[in-house]
Amino acid sequence: MRQPPLFPESVERSLRQLPVIGEQRDITYYGTHARSILNAPATTGMSFWSINPYVGCAFGCAYCYARYAHRYVMERAAAEDRLVDVARQDAASMPSWLAFERHIFVKRNAADTLRRTLRYGSAKHHALLDGEAIAIGTATDPYQPAERRFRVTRTILEGLAEHPGLTITITTKSPLITRDIDVLTRLARHSAVSIHISLITLDRELARRLEPRAPTPDSRIRAIRRLRDAGLEVGVNCMPVLPGITDDPRALEALVKRVADAGAVSAVVCALRLKHEARKRYLPFIEQEFPHLADRYRNAYATSHYVHSRYRAGLASYFAQLCRRYGLRNSMRSDDSPEDEELTASDPRDEQLELPMTQEWVSESVGQ
Repeated sequence: MRQPPLFPESVERSLRQLPVIGEQRDITYYGTHARSILNAPATTGMSFWSINPYVGCAFGCAYCYARYAHRYVMERAAAEDRLVDVARQDAASMPSWLAFERHIFVKRNAADTLRRTLRYGSAKHHALLDGEAIAIGTATDPYQPAERRFRVTRTILEGLAEHPGLTITITTKSPLITRDIDVLTRLARHSAVSIHISLITLDRELARRLEPRAPTPDSRIRAIRRLRDAGLEVGVNCMPVLPGITDDPRALEALVKRVADAGAVSAVVCALRLKHEARKRYLPFIEQEFPHLADRYRNAYATSHYVHSRYRAGLASYFAQLCRRYGLRNSMRSDDSPEDEELTASDPRDEQLELPMTQEWVSESVGQ
């Protein structure tokens, strides 16, 4: 015979629900307990282990590729009746690309979970000691506004600092990372630590349109200087490059020169990729903010989430020239490297905007 519930259904339901632990304008933060925090390469399909302290990101970058991951979390929480009523209604009515930046899940137990995972002698600990890397911030920014209050990323770094011999990369747009210079320098004494500041334009107004709640370009440049002054290795992720918007050769050169002057040691580039959830956000954004490019984008990304190989080859070639000119190590993301052809770009000071990367995405895609 089934036992009656210990508490009324309303109480049972409230105990199931994820607590609201903070609000910021139109953003709600939910506390959640992660069963796992260190994602294996076999799970993600990437060549490294990954840690994301948060699910969702308040920066709201129009081009963000990671919106798809948030949808599954929201749907699972709704199916398990773990969302408060407002969030449950939003899950049913709000586009998933918007929920990504309005409903942020905070993994409050991340540090404790990580410590258990990396206990000495575990298989994961051995794999990491054998040189497999950990990347922090592959899907959401680990130093988004929530980190100022909840400090999940900092506690993760403190946990990693207990294990020498690791290889760790951190990717962020936020100068908040400089708050943790003390932990980062301690970590770097016994592990290989590299920090990647994401920066796609120096134009403050353009950045505000593309990344409405992200820190300004100038503040990121200052963060690079502070981190380098502390002896930490800092590179720049100039990605994604947005065709027709941030790919002006002179603007790219100004960016590379500026970050090199600030002390950056490397730069990584890739062109915009538009997968399913990102497309839902980005293409309407282009129609509203850059309507003269709307048809070109629809054609350029009509059959693939990559812009065509000729554009990517031109971008890679030109960016490599810039990095050599300003003394930066350079690489192109392995999943973005053109496979079917190579192209040598001319110096933009001679041909202005006639580089393949700025013109061919239009002519080949639209058939001009």
